Amino acid sequence: MAVTGFWPVFKNLKATLDYADNPDKTTAPEYLNEDLYAALRYAENDDKTDCKMFVGGINCSVQNAYAEMIAVQRRFGLRGKVVGYHGIQSFREGEVTPEQAFAIGNETARRMWGDRYQVLVTVHLNTDNVHCHFVVNPVSFRDGSKFKNKIGDHKELRKISDEICREHELSVLENSEFYSKGKKKEYWVHKAGKKTRRDYLREDVEYCLSFATSPREFENQLYALGYTLDPVRFSVKAKHWERAVRLSGIGFPKDRVNAQLRQNAENRYRLFTLEYRPPYKPKKFPLEDELRKLGFSIEHSYDTATVLVDTVFYLVITVIQIVAELADVMLLSPDLRAAEKDLKELIGNYHFLQEHDIHTVADLQANIEQSKAELSTLEHERSGISNRIRRPKSPEEQAQNKERRKAVSKRMKPVRECLHRAERILEKSPHLYELLKQEHELEKKARARYKERGR
Repeated sequence: MAVTGFWPVFKNLKATLDYADNPDKTTAPEYLNEDLYAALRYAENDDKTDCKMFVGGINCSVQNAYAEMIAVQRRFGLRGKVVGYHGIQSFREGEVTPEQAFAIGNETARRMWGDRYQVLVTVHLNTDNVHCHFVVNPVSFRDGSKFKNKIGDHKELRKISDEICREHELSVLENSEFYSKGKKKEYWVHKAGKKTRRDYLREDVEYCLSFATSPREFENQLYALGYTLDPVRFSVKAKHWERAVRLSGIGFPKDRVNAQLRQNAENRYRLFTLEYRPPYKPKKFPLEDELRKLGFSIEHSYDTATVLVDTVFYLVITVIQIVAELADVMLLSPDLRAAEKDLKELIGNYHFLQEHDIHTVADLQANIEQSKAELSTLEHERSGISNRIRRPKSPEEQAQNKERRKAVSKRMKPVRECLHRAERILEKSPHLYELLKQEHELEKKARARYKERGR
C-alpha cells in the first residue's frame, strides 16, 4: 500500500540567475533558487538515501538535475511563482524493500510525468516507512507548458501508484474517497468527533430560524450571536473572519429561510407557548468574571512586555470549560466557540508553558532560540557520525556508529517536538488574544443592554 501526494514549491527566481550555456556544468550556489535547490538537496540527502544508492533522474541527470531544470525554464521563460513540485509516495512499514520502492517510484514518476517533465526520484530510508520523493520541474521540456496541478492530477497520481502496487502484488487503499483540500480538513475534524466553524455557524442559523418571524428579527438574532448578515449576498461574517460564508453554501438558501420565517409568523401563537425558545440573553459573563478573579486586563495592547501568554491560554481554556459545564451560559464570539474543537491541544500547550516556566512572549522566543541551538549542536554531532559511517575502518566500527547516530536521532526528536510546539504557540497566541478581546467586547455590550432593560 502506498500513500501519495505532492505540493508546489514557491519562490520567485533571483534576478541574478546566470548559468553557463552548458547545462552539465555545476551551478554556483549563490545563483540558485532557494526553494527548488532546497527541495532537490533534501531529496538527495545522503543521510536519508543511504549514500545515494537510490537516487535517479527522469529526463535529467542526477548530478546536474537543478541546472538542467533551470535550463529548461530559462529556455521557455519563467512564468508564475511555482518553481517546482515536491511529491511523496510512502509505503506501509515492512511491505517493500528499498530496491522495490525505488523501482515502483521510478515507474510511478515515469507514467505520471515522464513524457513531458523532468523528475528527480529518490528513496529515503531514514524512517520506519520507506518512502519515495519526487522533485518535478513544472515547465515541460517538450513545449514549455506548465504543469497545472489540478485535483484530477492528484487523483491520477494515486491511480497510477495503485496500479503499479497491484502489479507488484502490494496492497492498496480500496474504496478510499479522495477529498479536495478544504474537504480533507473537514473530514479529519469530523472523524475526530469535533466541529468545524461552518458546523457552529449552521447550528447558530438553525437556532435563530427556530423563533425569528421576519428578516429583521433573523438579522438581529444573528448579530446577538456575533455575526453580521449581508442581506444582498445573503452571507454572514464574524469579526475576525477573512471571508464571509454564504448561507446557501451551508444549506440555507434565501428562499428556504424566507419560507421558514413566514411559517414562524403564521404560527406565532406556537412561539409563545412552552415550545418557544427565546434568543439567548446572557445573564452570566464568564470571561469578565475570570478576568476579575485574576486581576488581568484584556484591553492593553499585545506586546512582549505586558501580555502573559500562559494567562491567555488559561483564560481561553477556562471559559470554554465553564460554558461546557453550565447550560445557561454560552460564549458570544463564534470564533471562540469554534475554538472548543482545539481544547485538547490548548490544554497541552498550556501545560507546556507551565513546565518550561514560560510566561511572556519574550520567554517563549528565548525557549525557541534555546531549542534551535540545541538542535543545531545535535545535528552537527550526527553529521560527524554520518561521515564516519561513510568511511568506516571496519564493519564493526560502522555498526557502532550507526547505533550512535540512531541514539543522537532519538535525542533530537523531543527537542524538535519542543521547538515545533513553541513555534506553534508563538504563532497562535496573538489570535487567541484577539478572540479574548472580541469576546470581552461582546460581553460588555451584552451587559450594557442587560442593565438598560433594568434586569
